[in-house]
Amino acid sequence: MELQKVSNGHEYETLDKGIQPEEEAFLPEKSDGFKKQQFTDFEGKTSFGMSAFNLSNAIMGSGILGLSYAMSNTGIVLFPILLTAIACLSSYSVHLLLQSAGVVGIRAYEQLGLRAFGQVGKIIAAVIITLHNIGAMSSYLFIVKFELPLVIQAFLGQTSSSEEWYMNGNYLIVIVSVLIILPLALMKHLGYLGYTSGFSLTCMVFFLSSVIYKRFNIPCPLDAFGNFSFFNATIPEDTCSAKLFTVNRETAYAIPILAFAFVCHPEVLPIYTELRNPTKRRMQGIANVSILGMFVMYLLTAIFGYLTFYVNTESELLHTYSKVDPLDTLILCVRVAVLVAVTLTVPVVLFPIRRALLQLLFPEKPFHWARHVTIAVCLLFCVNLLVILVPNIRDIFGIIGATTAPCLIFILPGLFYIRIVPVEQEPMSSRPKIQAACFTAMGFVFMIVSLTFIGIDWMSGEKRSAGGH
Repeated sequence: MELQKVSNGHEYETLDKGIQPEEEAFLPEKSDGFKKQQFTDFEGKTSFGMSAFNLSNAIMGSGILGLSYAMSNTGIVLFPILLTAIACLSSYSVHLLLQSAGVVGIRAYEQLGLRAFGQVGKIIAAVIITLHNIGAMSSYLFIVKFELPLVIQAFLGQTSSSEEWYMNGNYLIVIVSVLIILPLALMKHLGYLGYTSGFSLTCMVFFLSSVIYKRFNIPCPLDAFGNFSFFNATIPEDTCSAKLFTVNRETAYAIPILAFAFVCHPEVLPIYTELRNPTKRRMQGIANVSILGMFVMYLLTAIFGYLTFYVNTESELLHTYSKVDPLDTLILCVRVAVLVAVTLTVPVVLFPIRRALLQLLFPEKPFHWARHVTIAVCLLFCVNLLVILVPNIRDIFGIIGATTAPCLIFILPGLFYIRIVPVEQEPMSSRPKIQAACFTAMGFVFMIVSLTFIGIDWMSGEKRSAGGH
């Protein structure tokens, strides 16, 4: 493979000092069938199954708690259509990343930005990844803020909240951040946190199983929502009926929530690096299996959660269950499982942010514990401040999903493909590059429309309830 030139006149001299293109061994165009395809400085040892498991953990996030709410504002027919479209587009986006990486042998999102657009591209990619992962960390801590007081309340056998400090979610997220998240985030290598990945995913599978079980054990309608009485009021017709198609001002948040739930692109190339016998086809298969698995889990959670509460579904599903029976043992176990899962995921999400900041601020510096610790402490401080000040989890899902998600899924992979794949190999008039250009344009349209709807909602929806309605 010829590695001496890149399309659009971008030579390798645009790279930072010390950053050399990968050798031909990464993804050679020609192979005798016996030579291993691997990075020249790292031999992958991870199996197909374990790689799929790791990518599934990267995809799985707290966005699953908002999918039932998204379905309540799109409809039981429109939602699966949108979810399928986002899943397919995410798979195609991974394809573009792998194609770009295959040309230049780069295994980091930021470095693809460097190769495609020089230092500016590297900065943009790093900033987008940082903002996206900060949004993810915020959403995880938001769950801790709202759910941990309910768990403590249930353990104490109380049916109403008290004014004690240990029932204040703002205090609790600070305590959890200092005692649990920070020590894990201070570890030198991300691999040390791998032992928590399987347990986190198992907790979310338990959550899904409980949502399905509760669908057949919670009657509808319920007095808990305070809209009616079984004895002296007329029940609205749509209280316990599923809507096939729904379009309202809350629908503006549905697609960003879906897009946010499928973002795994910063982790694709590192997993590719560690894959045994790495080929583009093999990695694409891992991505497809992982996306399909999460698609099934998301769809089942959304359907059964929505068919349990219908119009009363809130933006954070677990909070909806607390209105039914705050002392329910199963829901208490589910809350604990979700809290454990999201808490252990925060340090994993923090590592890519720290790496991006180190590349931007100290690109030539070796590892130093002072920088390692300082960046982690500053990030946790900023995220805690954000979670304490922003009143609704939907705002985080909506805004972050409407900005960084289309960049990571649509815009950057498409632009990387157009800029990195040589014009000698694929002219701009070729079908693959036209598709990539349309894919990139779709990302810009998606971002502008979503932000516009959300802005209109903010200006006209000041009387929304805490539940996000």
